[in-house]
Amino acid sequence: MSQNKSYFISFLVFLWYTSNIGVILLNKYLLSNYGFSFPIFLTMCHMSACAILSYISIVVFKSVPLQSLNSRTQFYKIFVLSVVFCASVVGGNISLRYIPVSFNQAVGATTPFFTAVFAYFVAWKREAWATYAALIPVVTGVVIASGGEPSFHLFGFIMCISATAARAFKSVLQGILLSSEGEKLNSMNLLLYMSPISVLVLLPATFMMEPSALDVVISLGAKSKSMWPLLLVNSVMAYSANLSNFLVTKHTSPLTLQVLGNAKGAVAVAISILIFRNPVSFIGMAGYAITVSGVVIYGETKKRYK
Repeated sequence: MSQNKSYFISFLVFLWYTSNIGVILLNKYLLSNYGFSFPIFLTMCHMSACAILSYISIVVFKSVPLQSLNSRTQFYKIFVLSVVFCASVVGGNISLRYIPVSFNQAVGATTPFFTAVFAYFVAWKREAWATYAALIPVVTGVVIASGGEPSFHLFGFIMCISATAARAFKSVLQGILLSSEGEKLNSMNLLLYMSPISVLVLLPATFMMEPSALDVVISLGAKSKSMWPLLLVNSVMAYSANLSNFLVTKHTSPLTLQVLGNAKGAVAVAISILIFRNPVSFIGMAGYAITVSGVVIYGETKKRYK
């Protein structure tokens, strides 16, 4: 590998880390510390930014070839994926109102467990028994972390688990619904089509469930000059997280992304504790460490028995 390519990949990894961790921390700050308690509206802002910036990137600057939709059936499939994706993001944002980032990341680390469950019952995709056994510490760690979490909130925990399950369900559904050669879309083109659909789904949900969101946001913007820049940076970071995820996968491998993701969760936990000063316990941190170890073992076992 040339030195220039090494620098480029290092930059992509840095962008992926800062975007992912930044959007999580800003979400937490806006939803819990800023008087902005509108997770559905926040998700709609994220998806609006993804729709606009995806169009500019792909259609205007032609960063990747534009892949067109081939049929109405393919559109319906993407619509279903968009709804599930919205559920996962909204659930994750709601959970950040009630639980700290450290616990949110511990629960989110159980994604491989839910992915394996949905792949088994929905796609009839079976793994080796050793692979399933590796998921035991993934779940055990979260159970331990939940018992030792000083800021445990039942509703926040339920929303975080639901968001994690929805994220896993979306990845399995994507593999089923867009599995034929004529329907496969790379992640950037999929984001281009999913984002506007997500906005259309979230718009009525915002009006029905958060009717005062726009008035409060305008009021906060009038009181604080940082409100609008924070919301803008947060929304752009949401797109940057998706873009950098695609680029890191393209220039390295999905396995590398998984390893980086495990480390990213630990970094996000450490930074969030330093910033928000949320109380942590030894049992909670030990549970999170067990979960992350289980995820690493699961990845290695799956690779070995593939």
